[in-house]
Amino acid sequence: MTSKGKKALLLGSGELGKEVAIELQRYGVEVVACDKYDNAPAMQIAHRRHVFSMLDGAKLREVIETEKPDFIIPEVEAIATPTLVELEKEGYHVTPTANAAYLTMNREGIRRLAAETLGITTSRYLFASTEEEFRNAVHTIGVPCVVKPIMSSSGHGQSVCRSFDDIDRSWHIAQEGGRAGAGRVIVEAFVDFDYEITLLTVRNILGTQYCEPIGHIQIDGDYRYSWQPQPMSPIAKAKAQEIAKKVTDALGGYGIFGVEMFIKGDEVIFSEVSPRPHDTGMVTMISQDQSEFALHARALLGLPVPEIRFYGPSASRAVVVEGDSDTLDFKNLDKVLEEPGTQMRIFGKPEVVGHRRMAVILATDVDVEAAKAKAERAYNKLTVEVCPREK
Repeated sequence: MTSKGKKALLLGSGELGKEVAIELQRYGVEVVACDKYDNAPAMQIAHRRHVFSMLDGAKLREVIETEKPDFIIPEVEAIATPTLVELEKEGYHVTPTANAAYLTMNREGIRRLAAETLGITTSRYLFASTEEEFRNAVHTIGVPCVVKPIMSSSGHGQSVCRSFDDIDRSWHIAQEGGRAGAGRVIVEAFVDFDYEITLLTVRNILGTQYCEPIGHIQIDGDYRYSWQPQPMSPIAKAKAQEIAKKVTDALGGYGIFGVEMFIKGDEVIFSEVSPRPHDTGMVTMISQDQSEFALHARALLGLPVPEIRFYGPSASRAVVVEGDSDTLDFKNLDKVLEEPGTQMRIFGKPEVVGHRRMAVILATDVDVEAAKAKAERAYNKLTVEVCPREK
């Protein structure tokens, strides 16, 4: 890279970070990828890599002071965000802002901002730090309720407490699933909703743009299917955009935000927000002229996003593999991709232990239902062989 080029440091190098790295490189940006394990997807195409726990504030500072990046881009929740706040005060640029990363890493921070500071409608909630507080919170909120660690991702540690007999089970799941270790949890009242959406919201130098709303299905809190557009009433769509703008304006900075909301008729209830590309937004790799990753790169670099062209109804189907292996063999791709309007991305994760999202299938068609059916047909043709580890 030239001395006049820009450098970006990715904090998190999974499949979402990989796509961001590719888009940054299209603009000539030098990309340095960081993650807690080696050979993560983004590391495979980055200029350099660093392997360390990003919850280690001292090591995080050391890497940043060594690299001196123009842009620090958090791509996961499990980061020593107080260190990012300190570094931003010292002149480093965190995308979208260090405060956004700090508030959204912790469900308590973003929930209190939305409900208590901004006055946005959310589900009823209580926080608990001890098992006794948790029991009291469940009895106060009532069952069924949703239990989540205040710091986790991809559904880890999340459960539905369907009866008071489930209290012990939900507490232990939350303690084992937190990204930063055992600790504080949020207990949320179960929301009676028609569907849930991710509204990808792009803050850039020209203002705020919105992608078409994305519908999705999660299993155990982890995304499995998404589609775009999610049909909504004009009133609900306008309310969702209003809420998304209020929340993202409060967080500030440039980039893409994945704003999750529950919809009941014309009513909109705020759930969560990620100040980065969202896993449900992988559908945009086939549905738009600029994917969520391209939009994120463009916006954070301070470049204008004058419009987002939506191509048409599209769907994604996550490929989740179970087993214990460092070698996977994806078979029958000729059958998977035989229908027009189908694509596939294999992430290149170095191993699977338990279950892990390893690829995604994308499809377009005349309407959302047809696109979802096409993605499912392609998925059903795929065979993934989990090869034994070499001893």
